[in-house]
Amino acid sequence: MSLPITFHRAASAEFIEAGAWYESKRLGLALEFMAEIERCVSLASEHPLLYAIVREDIRRVVANRFPYSVYFRKEEHRIVVLAVFHGSRDPAIWPARD
Repeated sequence: MSLPITFHRAASAEFIEAGAWYESKRLGLALEFMAEIERCVSLASEHPLLYAIVREDIRRVVANRFPYSVYFRKEEHRIVVLAVFHGSRDPAIWPARD
């Protein structure tokens, strides 16, 4: 059974911005990126405890093909996506998100 998913406002903005960047590089690439991130979010929703804790109660799903990870927190009745984060960015940016 998968849990409902909520995106932190900043995570949603990161996702949209990254998609726009990929689309500017090649027509249709944004759709491929978005499908991969959606796959990661779906995995987190279906099997949240499968992913290792990277900080306190925050877990990470690493995307295939794109240098991004999805950071999330499992709450009692939902998954909260805290960040859709490029691997080269400073990871100190997102942990303060609630």
